[in-house]
Amino acid sequence: MTSDLDGRTALVTGGAGGIGLACVRALAAAGAKVHVVDLDLARAEAAATEVGGWAHAADLSDPASIGGLPAEVDVLVNNAGVQHVAPIQDFPPERFTHIQSLMVTAPFLLMRHTLPSMYARGWGRIVNMSSVHGLRASAYKSAYVAAKHGLEGLSKVAALEGAEHGVTSNCVNPGYVRTPLVDGQIDAQAAEHDIPREDVVAEVLLKRAAIKKLIEPADVASLVVWLCSPHAGHVTGASIPLDGGWTAA
Repeated sequence: MTSDLDGRTALVTGGAGGIGLACVRALAAAGAKVHVVDLDLARAEAAATEVGGWAHAADLSDPASIGGLPAEVDVLVNNAGVQHVAPIQDFPPERFTHIQSLMVTAPFLLMRHTLPSMYARGWGRIVNMSSVHGLRASAYKSAYVAAKHGLEGLSKVAALEGAEHGVTSNCVNPGYVRTPLVDGQIDAQAAEHDIPREDVVAEVLLKRAAIKKLIEPADVASLVVWLCSPHAGHVTGASIPLDGGWTAA
């Protein structure tokens, strides 16, 4: 890692584990001071202690939680998210609403909260952790796919509005990443189909990907850091697949 982000401050949601924690570590290694936001305060504190940052507990599905978070940041990484799998006719409406609140409304409110300070300084980076499901659909994931598609549109609007202020906004679109969330899906699919875990990875999760290998969180974080660096100043309004060739087919 370079020190491209020396003197910068970042805020990462869902920063206590998985992709979020990898982003916290990578941003800190690049020189940023990092605010770690997570529902789990103990894990957020552990992550913040590791990188010399700050921990904040927040339920981002509650709009009232946004106002208590720092507004004076240079980098915003909207990463927090959850998954629920069910056919549309069986999908709980309250669960659908919760996922939209967490994964679309919260990023909007966080942009609204932090953009004034970015505009005032004439520099900012917004990175929205989308998904291959922000570009493609899968059955039984109506809430997640709808939220990621909504996040894609929001990111592009932020890119257009922020350009004259030196602020970029982009989406990162990973395929299946080796995280506890995906590990849980592997276990569930293995039990449902009565097949080994390695067959779930190759034949179910990665069926549409050219590279039959789970993505590492650190690889996603490296792209996030690059998007936040001075070298990516002309990259905005983009959606960058990191999906092993899934969207190429």
